[in-house]
Amino acid sequence: MSSNTFLTWYLSQLAAAPLQTKACTSGVLSGLQELTAQKVSGQKLDKRILKMAAYGLLVAGPLNHYWYELMNKVFAGKTGTKVKIGQLLFQNFIISPFMNSVFTTAMAMMAGITSPAALKANLKNRLLSMQKVSWVTSPLSMIFAQNFLPVHTWVPFFNIVIFCVGTYLNTMMKRKLMQDQKQQEKKE
Repeated sequence: MSSNTFLTWYLSQLAAAPLQTKACTSGVLSGLQELTAQKVSGQKLDKRILKMAAYGLLVAGPLNHYWYELMNKVFAGKTGTKVKIGQLLFQNFIISPFMNSVFTTAMAMMAGITSPAALKANLKNRLLSMQKVSWVTSPLSMIFAQNFLPVHTWVPFFNIVIFCVGTYLNTMMKRKLMQDQKQQEKKE
């Protein structure tokens, strides 16, 4: 299948079944992100790849779909600079903190943290650093989307951006953990 044929097929799926297509896209990219980070960092492949794919398919994809649908309804029929700024603010101060909170909580639960107090502490410790990354990448991706992409392609585009940034950050984190483990082993 040529890339043009695939793009045509994908866009037709996006139009016919937007929620399912965005969920599947998120699932594939989330699993691929984890697979890539594990391979590049030299880690042994594990079940986290499937867990991340499930997270993308069942949680991130649908939530992103509904959040951006809501944002598009809020700003429907409106144009201009104020609308674009409003969309940027909505994305950065409503969608992004919510999605980062869900992601941080889901990752903690995958790591075995289950008590509400521990989940809350984990969220408190990690959310701001995630949000700072979002405040850099989200406006850039939103401005690009606003100026060059049809609205129905925004969520898949943001998924690709998240895939790239997330793969880089995930790989760096895994490398650091492996370094820390090696240093700990040397000390013992």
